[in-house]
Amino acid sequence: MAVRKDALALLWERPPAGRRGPKPTLTHDRIAAAGVALADAEGLTAVTMQRVAEALEVTKMALYRYVPGKAELIALMTEAALGGPPELPAGPWRPAMDAWARHIFAGYLRHPWALSTTVGPRPVGPNELAWMEVACARLAGTGLTGGEMLDVAATLIGHVRSIAQQDAAAGSASPERNLQEGMVAVLRAHRDRYPALTAALDATVEHGGSDQALDFGLDRILDGVELLVARRDGS
Repeated sequence: MAVRKDALALLWERPPAGRRGPKPTLTHDRIAAAGVALADAEGLTAVTMQRVAEALEVTKMALYRYVPGKAELIALMTEAALGGPPELPAGPWRPAMDAWARHIFAGYLRHPWALSTTVGPRPVGPNELAWMEVACARLAGTGLTGGEMLDVAATLIGHVRSIAQQDAAAGSASPERNLQEGMVAVLRAHRDRYPALTAALDATVEHGGSDQALDFGLDRILDGVELLVARRDGS
């Protein structure tokens, strides 16, 4: 699907301040906030031009004067939900990138619908690029190539997305615990068929270690990047 020029224009070409004529009744920020609130409460499928217009107490035709259609509305909502990148810890790149990934994860937990609006061809706004700018800036000087820096960011995002998707599907329950409970229920009758899996689950029950997929994955990804960086500088 091609990126629509209307959506790019809405994200990047903000109306100039002090423009002559009647003061606009709505702003893109207000429209985006209404759409985000609706998606947070009822999911992305609940977001329509009609529902957002009702939330803003205007007619649907009035809303169309500011946003040409739902695709542009979703683009504004995604940009608002992402927000700008946070202030990251000063110092070495590794704790900064760990914090960067965890902030993205927290954003997906607040707005799980954004998991489906931040994939595939889409209009990319200033906030989304600002997150990538921060990541590249923190990885600059490590000896990684430009492509490798982008791959580090993509790999971290891929990991936090996968955990966030599991959390969204599990609702208030722990996705790892749900999976373990489902396996334990079956393994009661089939322990001999899956001895290694049974031993691993028994050890988890005895010694703990469940619900650590986010931490474990981030640590292992960053371990690998740290090893590559060390090889590059010969340390």
